[in-house]
Amino acid sequence: MKREIIQTLDGSTTIQIKEWDECYHSKHGAIQEAQHVFIKNGLSLFQNKQISILEIGFGTGLNAFITFLEGKKMNQSINYVGVEAYPIAADELAAMNYVEELNATDDKDVFEKMHQCNWGHKEIFGSDFSLTKRKQLFEEIDDVERFDLIYFDAFGYRVQPDLWSTAIFKKMFDALKDNGVLVTYAARGVVKRSMIEVGFTVEKLAGPPGKREMFRARKSA
Repeated sequence: MKREIIQTLDGSTTIQIKEWDECYHSKHGAIQEAQHVFIKNGLSLFQNKQISILEIGFGTGLNAFITFLEGKKMNQSINYVGVEAYPIAADELAAMNYVEELNATDDKDVFEKMHQCNWGHKEIFGSDFSLTKRKQLFEEIDDVERFDLIYFDAFGYRVQPDLWSTAIFKKMFDALKDNGVLVTYAARGVVKRSMIEVGFTVEKLAGPPGKREMFRARKSA
């Protein structure tokens, strides 16, 4: 499928899949979406705590990089696992302008190394951030009570409904520790029903720019 680099409304770039009319991030702002959905409504719940995060859809590395920057600012210890079946190409990575847009030139090498490090190997960045990239399908995830927080950033239900199924959310539920949290940009009724069916308690929150609502789901102890 043909892919092209586009600029979103906040100035940050993303990848668009032309056939699907689907992007890796919101057209209304890639960075704004990541900060609102995953940092404000996810990571911020675990301030001053050591945390393990699972990202569903490592993609361009934006969520991982923003999380690294936030953890560095907060002196927070973060163990980050990013799952991705179809890594982006080197030329696509080179076109991403996140380092500049986030005013993070001092950490440009970190962003690049996140993509260069070997799959399946834990890489340490600074003193408090570790990244393990796993090249696997979401259906192959079999972690049990390992993570405090899940960033669920798969392609949208419209183009890949199978990634938002009850079977997938059961894997997410099992992967979380008690009182763990899953955050996603999605807010469809069918997604909420699948989450509730596997045991999540779901709340609807205000969405990022350009999107009215989003979901946050909890695994109650």
